[in-house]
Amino acid sequence: MEKPNIIEYSVFGRYALFTDPLSKTGGEKCSYQIPTYQALKGITESIYWKPTITWIIDACRIMNPIQTESKGIRPIRYGGGNDLAYYTYLRNVEYRVRAHFEWNENRADLAGDRNENKHYDIAKRMLERGGRRDIFLGARECQGYVEPCLFDEGEGSYDKTSLSFGIMVHGITYPDEAVREEERGRMSVRLWNAQMINGVIRFPRPEECGIRRILRDAGQKAFVPGENFAGLAEFEGGDLLDMVKDLG
Repeated sequence: MEKPNIIEYSVFGRYALFTDPLSKTGGEKCSYQIPTYQALKGITESIYWKPTITWIIDACRIMNPIQTESKGIRPIRYGGGNDLAYYTYLRNVEYRVRAHFEWNENRADLAGDRNENKHYDIAKRMLERGGRRDIFLGARECQGYVEPCLFDEGEGSYDKTSLSFGIMVHGITYPDEAVREEERGRMSVRLWNAQMINGVIRFPRPEECGIRRILRDAGQKAFVPGENFAGLAEFEGGDLLDMVKDLG
C-alpha cells in the first residue's frame, strides 16, 4: 500500500472514561485527561474493521476544554452484590481523529481480501452512517457519536496550547497485530510520554513505543473455512449487502 487511505472524523459525547490503570485497583476509576491510542483505535474499528486491515491512529485534536465530573456508582463486586464508588469522568468531550489503515501482514491467510479501494470506500460509507457498531468513549456507559469532518477545520480550545501528560498507556499489542519478533505469540502493553502540541496529539506507531512489557503468551485466532469462516465470500457478501443498502 503506497499511499495510506486516511479518514478524518469527529467523535463526541456527554461523558468519557479513559481509565487510568492506577485507579482500577481501588475500585474508584479515574479517567486520563486525554484519550489513549487504544481507545481511539477501538472507536475507529467500531466504524469499520476487518481482520485483513489494521488501523493506525495518526493524530487526535482536542476540541473542547478538559473538564471532569465525579459520579456515585454502584459497581458489581466479584464476590456478588454491589459496592459503592466514585468514578471520575471527562465531561462534554469532542475529539477530531485522523487515521489510516494498512494491511495486517500477520494475516497472510486473508491476502486475497486486500482490495484497497473496496475497504476505503466501505470505511467512508460506514463513517457517514455513524459507524457499523455502537461507539463508546472508553467505557460502555459513555455513549459516543461519530461523523465525518476536516481535521484542521474549526477552532479548538487548545489550538495555542502545548501540554505534557506524562507517561500513560498507549495501548495493547495483540498477537495477530504484533510487528516486533519478540512479541509474536504474546500479548504486551505499550506506554509513552504523551505530549499535546498546539492542541494536537500525534501518536507514535505501536512498534515505535519505547516502553513495553510482555503480559502473557497468547495465540492468534485461526480462521478455519467451514467452521468459523466461510472463505473470502463471507467478506465479499457483507460488502455487497452494504452496497444494496446504499442503493435502497
